[in-house]
Amino acid sequence: MATIKDIADKLGVSVSTVSKGLNGGKDISESVRQQVLDTAVELGYKGRRRDSEHRTRICIFIENMEFESANNFGYEIILGFRQAAFKEHYGITVLPVSKDFQHNEHYDKYMMINHYAGSFILGFSKDDPWMKDIESTKFPTILLDNFISKNKNVSCISTDSDEGIDMAISHLIKLGHKKIAFLDGSVGSEISDQRMAAFIRSISKHGLEPDPELCVYGYFVADSAHYHVPGFLDRGATAIVCGNDLIATGVISECMTLGFKVPDDISVIGFDDLPISAHLYPPLTTVRQNRLDIGKSAYFILNGLIKGIYMSKVTLRPELIVRKSTGKCRHRDIYGSKTHDNDSVIKKNPGLYNSFKIKKEIDRK
Repeated sequence: MATIKDIADKLGVSVSTVSKGLNGGKDISESVRQQVLDTAVELGYKGRRRDSEHRTRICIFIENMEFESANNFGYEIILGFRQAAFKEHYGITVLPVSKDFQHNEHYDKYMMINHYAGSFILGFSKDDPWMKDIESTKFPTILLDNFISKNKNVSCISTDSDEGIDMAISHLIKLGHKKIAFLDGSVGSEISDQRMAAFIRSISKHGLEPDPELCVYGYFVADSAHYHVPGFLDRGATAIVCGNDLIATGVISECMTLGFKVPDDISVIGFDDLPISAHLYPPLTTVRQNRLDIGKSAYFILNGLIKGIYMSKVTLRPELIVRKSTGKCRHRDIYGSKTHDNDSVIKKNPGLYNSFKIKKEIDRK
């Protein structure tokens, strides 16, 4: 590991100058300070300063994810992380960040200046500025539902989307459903792409032909249902699988607004099993992610990285929680079969859909 003296030798300056640059000293110029910081990042310097209780410092960076109340997706993840870290006396900071923040701060430089030994990153999309920085980071880093290859300092934790989505589809098939729609999260999210691919694979595995107009990207919020559920119903869908529980709450509400009863006319399945899911009307069938275990596992992986134990991906198993939002299929006529959705997989992610079609053709041959 690089030392302050290594930085000083590289720049041809004194150790005291490097120390001032790293610790915000006022009696050096900003250009020299910048050179010190840039060189420190280049050499992989991580710093050794501890806080007032001499604890190793870890930061949980969070974006596009609510976490402050028990009904929020991120709440139990952070709680589990804190619980697992408690015995080690780590100092943990939870810091919401934006894309603008990331544009203004290089990841490694921010970690070094703030004396963080590692981080856990939640809610980032593939196009976030720091995702590029993390490709070459020297700092132990855990990503939730994102993956960086070829960097031993970075690990990924997630719940198995293939297994979870297939549990949902298998449940619906047993109830007689064949016209099944999928309302996913945001385009550009790795977890959205994983779940979209999982849905298409599962539908095909069960002998059904995936309709790209029933495989649609939205957003991880309830309001996205308003824009897509009418098209699903027009095309004769008898069940809708959702990318998360928040989407599912919107789907149930929109179906009822349009005069369709859940589950008598349409079945709905979520993903996550947020606390609110059991209290919806009707209570939501959903794929459970154990978020406490995600948080605890993320801590154990990060602690391992800090101690030189390198892991690539850790995938937790999901569980299907069957409640009253799913029921036996009631087939309906297709009212608007020519309805097209601008957010369908064939338009938003043609590569994913076409790769599935190509593979299917190869398998047939």
